[in-house]
Amino acid sequence: MAEDKPRVIQEYVPGKQVTLCHLISHPDGKLSEKLGLTEKAPIGVMTITPSEAAIIAADCTVKAAPVDIVFVDRFTGSLVVTGPVSALEVALKEANTYLALSLGFQKAEITRS
Repeated sequence: MAEDKPRVIQEYVPGKQVTLCHLISHPDGKLSEKLGLTEKAPIGVMTITPSEAAIIAADCTVKAAPVDIVFVDRFTGSLVVTGPVSALEVALKEANTYLALSLGFQKAEITRS
């Protein structure tokens, strides 16, 4: 008799949108360590659909402000950047705005914690 195994189904919704745009101004040291960061620097996170647009957002962030790319994944649409809070604010805003104005994406509210 076969075991019941949980199934995970990943579903993509058609459309172009930034689904999350968040700035963590004071991350916990354990989070920074798990991300492979050597210091406890502020972190910016974006998720984007279609996922390949994460590459475009990454390019926008580094051109807009002095931030570093920690992680970008064209398969999940995830982007993680780090840098000073003021630089992250500029970088996230620029990427969010570029995707909306130039490519017709639905913007996400930039949130903070």
